[in-house]
Formats: sequence, C-alpha cells, structure tokens
Amino acid sequence: MLDTTSSTIIDSDRIHEVLAHRAAPDAAHVREVYDKALALKGLDENDVALLASVTDPELLEELFHTARQAKEEIYGRRLVLFAPLYVSNLCGNECSYCAFRVSNKALKRRALRQEEVARETRILIEQGHKRVLLVAGEAYPQEGFSYILKCIETIYGVKDEKGEVRRINVNVAPLTVEEFKELKAAKIGTYQLFQETYHRPTYEQVHLAGKKRDYDWRVTAVDRAMQGGIDDVGVGVLFGLYDWRFEVLALMQHIAHLEAQFGVGCHTISVPRIEPAFGAPVSERPPYPVSDTDFKKVVAILRLAVPYTGIIMSTRETPEMRRETFALGVSQISAGSRTNPGGYNEDGEQFDGSQFSLGDHRSLDEVIRDIAELGYIPSFCTGCYRLGRTGEDFMDLAKPGLIKNFCEVNALSTFVEYLVNYASPRTKKAGERCIAQILDAMPSARRKRAESLMDRVRAGEKDVYV
Repeated sequence: MLDTTSSTIIDSDRIHEVLAHRAAPDAAHVREVYDKALALKGLDENDVALLASVTDPELLEELFHTARQAKEEIYGRRLVLFAPLYVSNLCGNECSYCAFRVSNKALKRRALRQEEVARETRILIEQGHKRVLLVAGEAYPQEGFSYILKCIETIYGVKDEKGEVRRINVNVAPLTVEEFKELKAAKIGTYQLFQETYHRPTYEQVHLAGKKRDYDWRVTAVDRAMQGGIDDVGVGVLFGLYDWRFEVLALMQHIAHLEAQFGVGCHTISVPRIEPAFGAPVSERPPYPVSDTDFKKVVAILRLAVPYTGIIMSTRETPEMRRETFALGVSQISAGSRTNPGGYNEDGEQFDGSQFSLGDHRSLDEVIRDIAELGYIPSFCTGCYRLGRTGEDFMDLAKPGLIKNFCEVNALSTFVEYLVNYASPRTKKAGERCIAQILDAMPSARRKRAESLMDRVRAGEKDVYV
C-alpha cells in the first residue's frame, strides 16, 4: 500500500525553514542557478527560494530570459489551446473565494441536461476547438458521479463534418480509486485538481463547510487518480490565498512526492490568480494579492524548477498578461472561455451563474490571430494521448528533448486544420505568415515531416498526426 497521507506530501515546517534561511540574492549565486536551470534538470528547494527573492531589475530580466530559453528548448514555439466546458455549478462546499459556494443563494444554479451538454459541445466544435476541459461544481445531480461519465460520453459523441472533440480533460471533485478507474475507462486525458492553497491554516479559514473542507482527502486525491490508472494529472494553486513563495515550494514537494511514489510527476501545473467572483467576498480582497511582477516570477520559476511540466494560463488574466507569460513558460492556454453552465449558448453574456470574472473576453479566432502574430504555433494536438505518450512515456521523450519532434509538427498540422476550416480571412493570413517563419527555422528533417502532414490536411484529411 502506498503511503499517501498528507504529512508525507507537504512538510510545511520545512518550507518555512527554507524561506526563513534562504540566501540573499547575490548576483553571482543567482546566475549560477540560472546556468544550472539551463541544464533542464530542474531546481531544488533552495534554488527556488533564492529565485523567489530576486528583485533587482537586471537579474529579473535574466530570470525571464532564462525561462524563455528553457521553454523554447523543450516545447519549441507551440501553445496548446483548449476550452473549459462547465456542465454544472451545483456545489456542496462553502469556499469563501468562489461564486459556486453553497450559501450563495443569489447564484443561478444549473446542471446541464445531456442535450444541453451536446449543444455546448457543438458550439465549441464549430469554433474550432478539439480539446475540452470538463468542469463541474463539487456536487452532482441525482445520478451522482455517473452524471460526469454521461457528460464525457455525450461530448465525445458529438461530431460534425469539420471535426469533433478529440480529448477531454477533467476537473471534478476528488474521487475514490474505483471512481478514478471509471474515469480512466471513459478515455479522459488529464485529471486536474487544485489544492487551492497548501497552507493548512489558510485552507481551513477559506473552506468553511462541505467535503472540500477535508484538506487530507483533497491533497491525496492525485495519488488515488494515479492508483486508478490515470498517469496524466494536473495540479495547481489559487494564487492570492497565501504567500506565493510558500505555495511554489509546496508544489515542488507535491511533485517530488508523485515522482517518488509513481516514477512521474504531474503533467501540468495551473497558475490562476484570484479574480472577483459574484457573492464571494474573499475574491474581492485576496489575503495575499500577487503583483504582476511576482506573478511573472511564479511562471518563470516554475518553468525552471520543473522544466518538462506544462504550465496552464487561463482567461482569468488579461490579454496583455497572457502575452507576457507565453515567453516565460506557459505552454497551454484556454481561449474564448465561459465559466457558467450553458455559457457558450448565450452569445457571450456573463451572468451570475459564472464561477469568476474573466480578464480575456476575446474569441478563439482573435486569440489565435494574436498568438500567430507573436510567432507562436497555436496547437490543438491530441496525438500523444491517443498514441500512449503519457506519464512516464511522455517524460522519456521530453527529458532528452525528443518531444519537440512530435509537438511542433503536430501543432502545425492542427493549426493548418484550423486555418482551412474555421479561421477568419485576417487570421488565415496571419497564420500562413507564422507557419512560413516557423518552417524557415526548423531543422530540415523536421520541416519535411511537418510539410508532409500539412499537405495532407490541405488536401482534405483531418486529424493528421505522428
């Protein structure tokens, strides 16, 4: 039996000790850590604590530059896109930062019927999405957890002549091992769960009632997911509830625990900051607000500390902040998001059924055009999931730098599929310019493979990948 008690995952005393005794940010020492980071073997807790202390503008710029180098070395210029699909905002928890909290009687509650799930899915497919993150409040309609399984089946079942959702990732309440086995059998991609805060006293202060109040049940959930056969898992923190330095070091401990127990850490880390939420007072006055500069430091430090882990940036952030963090380590972003059940069928109206307010209200097409104009490849690739390049197999390719041979060419293939079938004329022009620039910088063998896939897509094939 694996040892998965919370005390074996997070050692708060150790984190406070490291932060209390961290070295002063001497320029020579800091640059040694930057050099170490570029070996792409990760950083230890003392390295992370040191980088968290950097405030000198010149050293900060070097931090951001180093993160940019590391990200492009591993992932190239691709950015994966997805959309959240909220199927329910029913919830039994009392989380003081979230609009879904059970005492928020003014919130419009709704669990989508399966025909409504299908309608939301069809709208996303018509926009060009191929990857969906299924999100639900932490209470289900009468049928219980099977409701989630039915939603997954419905989403996968929606097809049109141009495409379909090819991979569903899931962010739902912690489950038992047996339930995680059912989730795995439903052919999900990544299971996501955010601890929100790893600082136990703060966790207890902001989670006032409901099953989510159980810190231990939540922090051990990812272990149960992996015991249930899900080898791609995602973790995250809601930055602003407690000191971001503590949270980053706790994330490192959680990842180290997973690596020790299962041989592989998390596939993704999400980095949301608290945004205002209807009827949630803590969201209006975060206890530990994270400045824009510190937020960029969080992204850059995570990229260097766990270089092969995907970093997800949501539409909580403004377009400007999202652009800046692309270069610092972000590798996946949501686009055209709605955070209320049925939101895609409401012409973009954000009403009081939403979980939180958005910072980026642009459409998928506008986001893609912006990404292309910045020189990144918008990617809808799901090839790794379907070819078994997950968990340890993914890391075996990522760590020697081989994953880029798949990521970049598959990204270009899916980007061309978007341009052919969904893009506006302006986005199509920007996209073709971007593709030409990317190909010019590619090694010849990889370029030939990419051109072959893109030619097949332009000839009418769909879902072409290696």
